[in-house]
Amino acid sequence: MANNKSLIGEIWDFLRIKKAWWMTPVIIMIVLVGLLLIFGQSSALSPFIYALF
Repeated sequence: MANNKSLIGEIWDFLRIKKAWWMTPVIIMIVLVGLLLIFGQSSALSPFIYALF
């Protein structure tokens, strides 16, 4: 059970070992767009998010 890592741990190890630091901004943008979609669907923040676009 010592090798049971979380998804974030696996991604961090991949970036560190493969020296794929160029993927970091891509992953950050995917996470931010995902959060924007989640909060934009049904929350009190919806009018403010829609005003951005």
